[in-house]
This record gives sequence, C-alpha cells and structure tokens, in this order.
Amino acid sequence: MPYQDPAEVVASAARVSTGNSAAINPGEAGETLCLLVNVTAASGTPSMILSVEWSNDGTAFAVPEVADAFTAITGTTVKVKTFERKALFYRIVWTISGGTPSLTFAVSEFVTN
Repeated sequence: MPYQDPAEVVASAARVSTGNSAAINPGEAGETLCLLVNVTAASGTPSMILSVEWSNDGTAFAVPEVADAFTAITGTTVKVKTFERKALFYRIVWTISGGTPSLTFAVSEFVTN
C-alpha cells in the first residue's frame, strides 16, 4: 500500500491540558488515514486520550466514535493507528488528565492510497 510523504500535523510541544489541532485536509490521496503519535517526554502521572474528529466543512466537527481514538497514553511511546476517512477534514483532539501531567508529543499523518 503506497504512502504519501509523512506530514507533521501537530508540532512537538509540551502540553499540560486538553486541546486540539486546527482543521486538517489531507487532500484526495486516499481513503485511509494513518497517524503516528510520538511522545518524547512525560512527567507527573499523565493520561492522554488522543482522538480524531471529522468534518465536511472544516468548522463543525462530529464527536468521534470509539474506534477513532488511541488507547490511553501514559508515558513516552510511539503509537500508530489507521482510521477510515469519514469526511473531507479532520482534527486531532487530546484530553490530558492526571496528577500534574505534562506530555511532549507530535503527530504525523500518512495518507494511504
């Protein structure tokens, strides 16, 4: 299965609270979206749920299905997950909880044909 060149869609930074990316349009490259999350530092007792929300207009995003989320991330790791594209745009949402949590992470996309 051929891949596009990877594109960083969430820049590496230390994060301590819930947030989300801007709307991302991966173009017409394929029907499958593959995301790579690289957590390079963790402190406190963090727990992060990273999910994908979908939108046809890049503004109104739908609440994700359970299948559109990574399992909880609690420390340094690299995780990859494949998602079936459900709309023209997506955004990445992270929910961080725990005792004095801090996670440094980046997210890259690989769209398959």
